[in-house]
Amino acid sequence: MPLKEDLESEITQILKEQWMVEKTKGVPDPIQLRLSNHAKDLETATVLYADLDGSTNMVDNYQWSFSAEIYKAYLRCAARIIAAEDGVVTAYDGDRIMAIFTSSSKNTSAVRAAMKINYAVEQIIQPGITKQYPNTNFKLRHVIGVDTSQLRAARIGVRGYNDLVWIGRAANYAAKLTNLSDKPLWITKAVYDSMHKDVKQSSDGREMWEKRFWTPMNNMEIYCSAWRRKF
Repeated sequence: MPLKEDLESEITQILKEQWMVEKTKGVPDPIQLRLSNHAKDLETATVLYADLDGSTNMVDNYQWSFSAEIYKAYLRCAARIIAAEDGVVTAYDGDRIMAIFTSSSKNTSAVRAAMKINYAVEQIIQPGITKQYPNTNFKLRHVIGVDTSQLRAARIGVRGYNDLVWIGRAANYAAKLTNLSDKPLWITKAVYDSMHKDVKQSSDGREMWEKRFWTPMNNMEIYCSAWRRKF
């Protein structure tokens, strides 16, 4: 069958087929979903997106090997910290990483992971860069977004070339929050309201988060921070 007719048939099938949705408590493996209209439903989950800020300028002005080292260093630290906080890395996309948290303390765990990644940037990666490349003035910057909502996972692509796509507010908002580069950490009100006090206030009672209003998103209430979590 010619490609055009083949694709027309497949699109008709996708749009007409009824969805089969199954409840799940954890992050599913792609092999647990079919390529047909089959989805896994997480009633509530928290998504963390961590993104290097200014990577385009970096690849334009530094050797490719330097950029590769920065990517590897940042994503390695982020992935290790996420795993230590019981998160699951679900995707790497160039210079960013996506993770999902599903435990009963998922909002606190995700925010704590974000603060630890911020600590790693300032206290581990940047000093390492300065030590290895003493003549560079490169400053590593990053942005992390966190949101929580119901999520559904579906398998996309074709046989042999497929992955999961996540449908739900948290996946979109967490990614969009990384476009706000005034502070390195951004969370929604839903996350803020549900996380533990120890990631809201310091031991001496100082507020760690500043309330903002997200203008492009109908002045949605969000919170930003530059706090770090030592580990």
